[in-house]
Amino acid sequence: MRHQKTSFDPSKRKIHYLFSDGKEMAEEYDLKTDELIMRKWRHKSPLGAQSPWQVEVGEPLVNTPGSQDSDIIRESCSNPVFTRKDTKSSFQWRIRNLAYQKDVFSVFVEPSERCVVIKTSNKKYFKKFCIPDLDRCGLPLESAALSFTHANNTLIVTYKKPKEILTGEQELLKELKELRGTTEGDCKAQ
Repeated sequence: MRHQKTSFDPSKRKIHYLFSDGKEMAEEYDLKTDELIMRKWRHKSPLGAQSPWQVEVGEPLVNTPGSQDSDIIRESCSNPVFTRKDTKSSFQWRIRNLAYQKDVFSVFVEPSERCVVIKTSNKKYFKKFCIPDLDRCGLPLESAALSFTHANNTLIVTYKKPKEILTGEQELLKELKELRGTTEGDCKAQ
């Protein structure tokens, strides 16, 4: 892994990573809180074309008006929206547009599939998702670290970060703070 580019705008630190297997990762951190705002991945196809960005943390990328996909049929704005937003001490997922009571939801770890499962007793919503950070570190999923709450039509699922992840994030943050980045308008002298 190597840092290809680091840049700052007034409120964010952006880091772009290139990996030896051809994958790319881009991260954005809030400069005031040092919290991860977005992490997205992409890779090259066997023929060398770039795949679209896959958002792991943060709001999903939306199509801008005038883009090719904007005129195609799209999802209803009342469909559930699944996003991940991490905090300093936990991984957190938010599913908006779920207008059920908390007791309708069942959230649990499925150790054999290494994923978290969300389902409703009325069979209106079902979702399985993995925690890539734990998979990359080879750490097991712990049921005791999982919790959830529901408010304002949003289900919030929280998984407490293991010590190994917290330590790794602190070391990475120290390293990132030492990087010198470019700001908007910087250019190399020719």
